[in-house]
Amino acid sequence: MSRPPIAITATLEGYPEAEDEAGAGPRAPLGPWLSPAPDAPWGLKHVALASYVKAVWEAGGLPFVLPCVGEMELVEGLLAQARGLLITGGADVAPEGYGAGRSPKLGKVNPYRDALDRTVVAYAEAHPNLPVLGICRGIQAYNVYAGGTLVQDIPSEVGEQVAHKQTAPPTEPSHLVDLADADCRLAAIAGAMSLWVNSFHHQAVRDVASGLRAVAWAPDGVIEALEKPSARWCVLVQWHPEHMTATREHARDLFEAFVAACRA
Repeated sequence: MSRPPIAITATLEGYPEAEDEAGAGPRAPLGPWLSPAPDAPWGLKHVALASYVKAVWEAGGLPFVLPCVGEMELVEGLLAQARGLLITGGADVAPEGYGAGRSPKLGKVNPYRDALDRTVVAYAEAHPNLPVLGICRGIQAYNVYAGGTLVQDIPSEVGEQVAHKQTAPPTEPSHLVDLADADCRLAAIAGAMSLWVNSFHHQAVRDVASGLRAVAWAPDGVIEALEKPSARWCVLVQWHPEHMTATREHARDLFEAFVAACRA
């Protein structure tokens, strides 16, 4: 059986820290293989963690890394070759993307990754037949660039009754999430109404974008998953199933369902 090509978003690393300062504003897109200056003392890297690549490959997909660039023409050209899109985790989403000021608790942001995610979400919204899996930052970025907002810092805005940044290894779960109903895609995939998941985030979905539906919650009310009912297959989760494919059946099932949708 052929392997469907699946784009996995990369993060651009290696640019000067000053790029992240509050009020720095939007950055001009970089070319796909260029440093910001010929004599720059740093080297830029387009990075996608091996755990994403491995999970897609083991589920039967053919993963390729989508460079972290903002040029719509380049990104659309690559996505046109893809049968699916995996939006990966990463830095905080800059609140300017949803019209909010910066919380003192805001973490590191990456303007180049914001530009890429803005582009891929626009593409996904315009191509609802393209299966999409969003993970951690992926659920947040999709929600923001589809018109929603975020909790910038869970401990200061929601509380600390649930440890959303676990100290246990990423292969192990740390808290339960409850699913909305048996009709949601996640429940059908997992065959269960609650799941033990891992957790490595301090931001979360606040206002759900139009067209998306919240389908899972942590015990403290934090939204843990969204789906897009009008799309052929769009599942966005706050946890990291790519780290649990060897320890939790629902994590393997999620990637297998995603790849099956990409193959269909």
